[in-house]
Amino acid sequence: MVNLTYNSYMLHLEGLKVTEETMYPVFIILFFSYVIIMFTNVGIVVLISMEKSLHQPMYILFCNLPFNDIIGNSITFPRLLADILVPASERYITYSECVVQAFCTQMFGTTSHTILMIMAFDRYVAICNPLRYSIIMTNKMIIRLSVSAWGVAIVLVGILLGLTIRLSRCRSTILNPFCDNASLFKLSCESVFINNMYGLTFTIVLFISSIGSIALTYMKIAAECFISKNKAMNSKALKTCSTHLTVYLIMLISGSIIIILHRFPHYSDYRKVAALLFHIIPGSLNPIIYGLQSKEIRKVVVNMSCSRKISP
Repeated sequence: MVNLTYNSYMLHLEGLKVTEETMYPVFIILFFSYVIIMFTNVGIVVLISMEKSLHQPMYILFCNLPFNDIIGNSITFPRLLADILVPASERYITYSECVVQAFCTQMFGTTSHTILMIMAFDRYVAICNPLRYSIIMTNKMIIRLSVSAWGVAIVLVGILLGLTIRLSRCRSTILNPFCDNASLFKLSCESVFINNMYGLTFTIVLFISSIGSIALTYMKIAAECFISKNKAMNSKALKTCSTHLTVYLIMLISGSIIIILHRFPHYSDYRKVAALLFHIIPGSLNPIIYGLQSKEIRKVVVNMSCSRKISP
C-alpha cells in the first residue's frame, strides 16, 4: 500500500484486476449475476406481499432475507460494475461513501445470521408446538423478531464501524473490490488492537450464537420427530428444515472463507473472488431454494403462469 496524503478524503479502490481482454466478459458475468439476484429476490418479495395465501409467519419472516440481499447487493454491485470499465488508476471513492458501503457490507453478512436464527425459531415452534403456533407467532411476535434481527445487527456493526472511524489514516488504497471494515482500518498506521479484539469477539459471538441456536433448535426438532413417529409431520419437517439448513450452510461457508483469507494478505486475489461469491451465491440461490422447496410458493407461481396462458 502506498502512503499518500495524511487522512486523505479520496481513497483509491483497487477493485478487480482485469485486463482489456477480460474486462467485458467479467462485466457481463457480474452484470447478469446482479440482474438474477435482483429479479429473483424482488420477485419473491412481491409474490409474498401480493398473495394472501402466503401471508404466513414463515414467509413473512423469510422476506427479511431477500430484502437483505437486495440492499446488500445494490450497495456493492453497481459501483463494482462501473469500476470494471474504468482503468485501475482512476478508481476513486470518497471516504464517506466508503464508510457507508462498509456499513452496508457488514450489515449484509451480520443480518444474514440473525435472520436465519429467527427463522429457525419459527420452524421450532411450528414443528414442536403446532397447536400453539398461531398463539405464539402473532403479528406482534413477527414484528419483534424482525426488529430484533435488524436491531442487533445495527448495534453490533455500528460499534464496529465506530471504532474504525476514530482512527486516523496514513494510507489511501482499499485492497478489495468494495469497502468493508477490515479494508478501512488497514488504512491506519495507529494501533488497531481494539479493532481486532472487538472484530474477533464480534465474529465469535455471532458465529457461536447462530450455530448454537440453530444446532439446539434442530436437535429439539429431531427429538420431537423421533418421539412422534408421524410420517407426514416428519416429512414436512424434513423439507422445511433442509431448506433452511441449506441456505444457512451456504451463507456460513462462503462468509467463513472471507474471514480466513483476510488473515493471509498474499491471497488477496482469492479473497476478492470469495467476497464476490459471498454476495452472488446466497443472493441468487436463497429465493430459488425456498421457491423450489416450498409447495405453497410453487403452487402460486404455477397458478399465475396458467392464468396468464388462459387470459389471451
